Formats: sequence, C-alpha cells, structure tokens
Amino acid sequence: MKNESNHFKPNLSIDINGFLMDFSTTKIMGIVNLTPDSFFDGGKLNSIKDILYQCELMLSEGADILDLGAFSSRPGAEMVSEEEELKRLNPALKAIKKEFPKAILSIDTYRSEVAKQSVDIGAHIINDISGGSMDPKMFEFIGKNKVPYVLMHMQNQPKNMQVKPNYKNVVAEVYSYFHDKITLLKLFGALDIILDPGFGFGKNLSHNYQLLKHISYFKTLDCPILVGISRKRMIQEVIHEKSEQALNGTTAANTVATLLGAQILRVHDVKEAKEAASIVDFMQKQ
Repeated sequence: MKNESNHFKPNLSIDINGFLMDFSTTKIMGIVNLTPDSFFDGGKLNSIKDILYQCELMLSEGADILDLGAFSSRPGAEMVSEEEELKRLNPALKAIKKEFPKAILSIDTYRSEVAKQSVDIGAHIINDISGGSMDPKMFEFIGKNKVPYVLMHMQNQPKNMQVKPNYKNVVAEVYSYFHDKITLLKLFGALDIILDPGFGFGKNLSHNYQLLKHISYFKTLDCPILVGISRKRMIQEVIHEKSEQALNGTTAANTVATLLGAQILRVHDVKEAKEAASIVDFMQKQ
C-alpha cells in the first residue's frame, strides 16, 4: 500500500536564523504564560526562577519551540498596555535567552514594537493572534526582517470575540482570510508563514470542530499548520470537565489534529503532546 503520510505532512520548512525547521515530524510548541490572568495557568510563573524552571521542564520533555506571552487573550480579556507587556516580557526573554541559548523562542504579541524588541533580544518567531489587524505596522516589520510569523484567524477581539460568533461557512471563510493575508504578507516580503485557524477565537463549539475536522483543507495554502486547542473550552464542553481535568481530552484532540495534518501543536503539557504526536508520526511512516 502506498505511504500516504506525505499527503498530510508535506516537506515544508521555515528558516530560523539559518536553521531550517522541517515538518517531516510534528513539532511541539510549549506555552509559557507570563500573565496573571490566562485561562489555565495565569499567575503560576511569578519569578524569573519559576519561568526558567518551566522552560527547562518543557525543553526536557521535547518542546521544539517555547511560546512566550505577556498578555492574556482569553475570552473577555482586556488588553494591557504596551508598556506593561514589555515590562513582563523583556526580562523573562533575556533570562531565557541567556540560560537556553539554543532554544527556539516564539513571542505571542500583536504589537510591532514588542515584536521588534523581542527579535532584537533574540526571539525567532512572532505569533500574532490578530493576523496583523491590530497593528498596521506588523506586516511591514515581519516582511522587512524576514521573521517567521504565525498568522492566526480571530473574529473580532478577545473582549468580544465570543459574543455570538457567526459564519456562513467557517472553513471557507477562514481559508479565504488566510489566502488574502498570505498574499498581503508576501507583498511585504514575508517568507515563512505558519497558519493557525484560531480555535476558540471568535468561534462556537460547532465552528471549532468543523475547523478541526477539515484541518487538512488548509494544506493547499502550502504553509505549516499550527493547532492550539490545549485545555480550551472546546475540549471542556465535550468531556464535561474544567480545564484542570482536560488533559486527557486535549491529548485525544491533539492526536486527531496530528492525524489530520497539524504540524505544530501549541500546548501546556509538552510530554503528553509529544508522545501523542510521536505515535502518529511513526504510524504514518510505516
């Protein structure tokens, strides 16, 4: 029987300062929240020592990327000031860069100035929940500096995104959004684009699972696909558990996402995601 794994995992790669990260195997992005109010682990990392311990743990468990976020994008969240975001982020980023110089670091921000300062310190990837819509200078910065960029889809903004989200066809509309944004990014000179459908960002339960079910549809855009569903409400509502008890459901959903073609899993629990992805990757190579 013909090996069909290439149908799901084309030989894509992104350039990280001359290092080519390929997606022949699923990559794991560990979430490092530097916020007091994120939905699952906000406020748990209260010192540089705590942050470095968390990073060391994730790297030892197999994280390929660490994703640092200094503002909460949970539903209903109010945006913090740029000054506050930088105050939370920069000391942690500098410490992580010093302690783990080979770690690949992603910064979860929608602000071009935060992106600029982070890249200057040594971050490698910018992960923008707004897809450039909340800072018109973001695409210019990404294109000019050739920074790998996670392009996420979100309907509205975190403070109101879950107030009756509405689509005629969520998969087609997210696809169209990606197509148009990729075209614009390339006009600015961007080279390495990762696509994130934005599970839970302006989507109801049905929208989220329609996107998950059809995740392979986005492969035709020839960009790696990132799935971030870790412990989210879309898991909680199906298994009838709170986020603290949603690890098993998350692992099941991550396994489905990997089977259907996700190439990066953004997670709170690295070890479990790595094991699930390794099983799928091994199976698909047989």
